[in-house]
Amino acid sequence: MSEKWLDWAKEMQSIAQAGLTYTKDPYDYERYLELRKLSTEIMETYTKYDMATIENLFANETGYQTPKVDVRAAIFQNGKILLVQEKEDGKWSLPGGWSDIGYTAAEVAVKEVYEETGYHVNVVRLLAVLDKSKHPHPPSPYHTYKIIFQCERIGGSPTDSIETSGSGFFSRKDLPPLSTGRTTESQIALLFDFLKNPSKPVVYD
Repeated sequence: MSEKWLDWAKEMQSIAQAGLTYTKDPYDYERYLELRKLSTEIMETYTKYDMATIENLFANETGYQTPKVDVRAAIFQNGKILLVQEKEDGKWSLPGGWSDIGYTAAEVAVKEVYEETGYHVNVVRLLAVLDKSKHPHPPSPYHTYKIIFQCERIGGSPTDSIETSGSGFFSRKDLPPLSTGRTTESQIALLFDFLKNPSKPVVYD
């Protein structure tokens, strides 16, 4: 079981790094730099490592990089699959998003479904671990692994979110325009294969 100060330091670092990546405001950029500095000072105070080592291992995005993790949920109802409409491009995708620090992959799936659709779900099983570069997504600056879980709806009611403007269940032959940076038609077809064949093994790469 991890120490709370370590969880807090990691979360601060995560927030700071996201801010440094996406902000266009120079004043916010300085604030995110300060937040990242605070996270490294916490680590320095409670560990045996010096600041230089911590900055290199803990808060230096120019060091060794690992793939980002995108977690998605496949939820079926009456032979149809749940999709959400993305506000960013007006197109549709499986509910989900970037994995968050402090959550397991399955917990991210449950959290993202609720935040984007208003539905409460349970994770049933892992369906796929996909390398985004091996699938027909548009070019991306990130090397990403996509983890897809099958989930079952257990409650809740449909609602919009900060990132989505609607949700709905669609048949294989009646898909709306897809947000292909997030979800491709071939991936939807793969998920319907799991619906037809529940014993189908986990797909990877």
